[in-house]
Amino acid sequence: MQGDLFDNAEQSEPLSPEEALQKYKTLSALYDATKDCKKCQLGELRTKYVFGEGNERAKLVLIGEAPGADEDAQGRPFVGRSGQLLTKIMEAIHFSREEIYICNILKCRPPNNREPQADEVAACLPHLYRQLEIIKPKIILALGRVAANVLLENKQSMSAMRGKVIKWRNSDVFVTYHPAALLRNPNWKRLCWEDVQALKRHYDEKHA
Repeated sequence: MQGDLFDNAEQSEPLSPEEALQKYKTLSALYDATKDCKKCQLGELRTKYVFGEGNERAKLVLIGEAPGADEDAQGRPFVGRSGQLLTKIMEAIHFSREEIYICNILKCRPPNNREPQADEVAACLPHLYRQLEIIKPKIILALGRVAANVLLENKQSMSAMRGKVIKWRNSDVFVTYHPAALLRNPNWKRLCWEDVQALKRHYDEKHA
């Protein structure tokens, strides 16, 4: 009897946010389950929830920081000026948007495009983790220091993370500049080009 009581107590423990999302086996099911999320203040401020888009079986996933104004209006990731630049960068290494997957750490736009706050990241990360578990990418490209710091759980600088393959769970992570940063600082475009060329070589060698 005592054993039964303890077993029942264990079964009744609440699931963690990550565990609660395990029952969603496809991106469309995960989207339907999370699109009305109000776990942080951004849920009340958003125009549209920006879940992500692309190939559910993509070998390459791109992760940015958070939606901007254009993304918030359209509900799609990377559709503004920085998104157009990102599309051109990917096309230059022979990836179309249809064959990769693109998303952000946050699914809702922070006011005035400020950096994500800790509670916002904590609310959104389970959604991102489940996306990645469903997709099972071989390679992840983190766009910008903030996205890389959150995903890799570090506080390193961009220069410390660029130019190397970083293992994260079952994926190889590359880090480069966010395309919005390239628009502000065109001199970084050469460095970004070096990063994505290295990514492409790695992809072709190991995962083509």
